[in-house]
Amino acid sequence: MKKFQKFLFADLDDTLFQSLEKCRSAEGLQATAFLKDGSPISYTTPAQRAFITFAQDGMTIIPTTARNLDALNRVDVPFMSWCVIDYGGIVLHPDRSVDQFWLAHMQAKMQAALPGMQELTRVIDDWAERTGYGGRTRLVEDFDTPFYLVIKDPHKIGANLEPIEREVVAPWIADGNRDYFIHRNGNNLAILPNALNKANAVAYVTQKLREQHGDIITFGMGDSKSDARFMAACDYAIVPPRTQLAGLTLEAL
Repeated sequence: MKKFQKFLFADLDDTLFQSLEKCRSAEGLQATAFLKDGSPISYTTPAQRAFITFAQDGMTIIPTTARNLDALNRVDVPFMSWCVIDYGGIVLHPDRSVDQFWLAHMQAKMQAALPGMQELTRVIDDWAERTGYGGRTRLVEDFDTPFYLVIKDPHKIGANLEPIEREVVAPWIADGNRDYFIHRNGNNLAILPNALNKANAVAYVTQKLREQHGDIITFGMGDSKSDARFMAACDYAIVPPRTQLAGLTLEAL
C-alpha cells in the first residue's frame, strides 16, 4: 500500500491552546503561549498536549494562524515545517525564512486595501470618541506590510463589540460594497480585506508540498468561521469541541 505523507494545517489560539478564562478546569494546565514580557497568556490541557503528541507522531503540523511572526515565536510548541501566519498574509519556509513570492503577491493586494483600512480606522475611532467606548482599532502589520484591523474590548466582554460591528463596520462595508469582511469571535473583532484569507495561503503551501512529496493527505483544524474555508480545502477537517465552529455544526444538526 502506498504511503502518503500527512500534513495538519492547524489554527493555534482556541484550537491547540486557549486563555485561562476559556479553560474548563485549571487541573493539569501548562503554559504554552506567552506575552512579550514572558508572562503566560495561553495554556494547553492534558488532552490538547496528548493530541499534539499524537499529531506529531504521524503528521507534520503546519501552524495556520492570525499570529504574526513575533507572536508565533512566543508559542512553546515545536513547528518544523512551513508556517502560515498573519491570516495567510505571510508564508514561512521550514527554516522560518519568508516566502518571497507569496510576500510580493500579498504586499500588492494589501497596499491596495490600505486606504480603506485607514478610512475605517478613523470611522471607528470617531464613533468610539462620541460614545465614550474605551477600545481603539489597531492595524496589524508584519514584514512592513499592513494586513487587517482588530478591536478588542478593554473589559474583555465580547458582547460589547456587537454595536461596533452592527452600527459602524457592517454599514461601512455595505456602503459602496467595499471589499472587506468581518470576523468576530470572543473578544476579537477583525476587519480583513477579502484578499487576505488563510485558504489561499494553504492552497499555495499544499501545492509546494505536493511538488516535493507527490501524493499527500491534508487535514485542516480550526475553531472559528474564519477557519472554515481553509479547512474545507483540505482532505479532512477537525473541529475542536466547545468552539464557534462546533456550535455552528450542532445548530445545523
